[in-house]
Amino acid sequence: MNIDSIKNGYVIDHIKPGMALEIYRILDLGRLDCHLAIIKNAVSGKMGKKDIIKIDEMIELDLNVLGYIDPGITVNVVKNGEIVDKRHLELPEKITNVIKCKNPRCITSCEQELDHVFKLTDRENRVYRCIYCESKAK
Repeated sequence: MNIDSIKNGYVIDHIKPGMALEIYRILDLGRLDCHLAIIKNAVSGKMGKKDIIKIDEMIELDLNVLGYIDPGITVNVVKNGEIVDKRHLELPEKITNVIKCKNPRCITSCEQELDHVFKLTDRENRVYRCIYCESKAK
């Protein structure tokens, strides 16, 4: 299989196998009008298998969303065909409008324009809680 290198954009690497399409959906990458490659189950010396997403355009990329989905992801920033920055992600302290509070009594159920904000309360167990009602995210 041959996938061209990119000139300017991102390589989202070390994605857990099978998660690339979920990232594609959550980041709404289908709206892009550029070259984009999703590589599933690529061989990885470190992980055994991994997914990779290559985006050949400099876009606004929400690293908090990626860190929430999989804190083991690496994002390589490519300019003029060279990697100029490598970002190792971790769980973000706070996420906004990534997940929705399921508590029917939460104010976000009534106030539709209110952001859904969750804070990290237990890093080891990856527990996020709504800042309004303290409900645990599913």
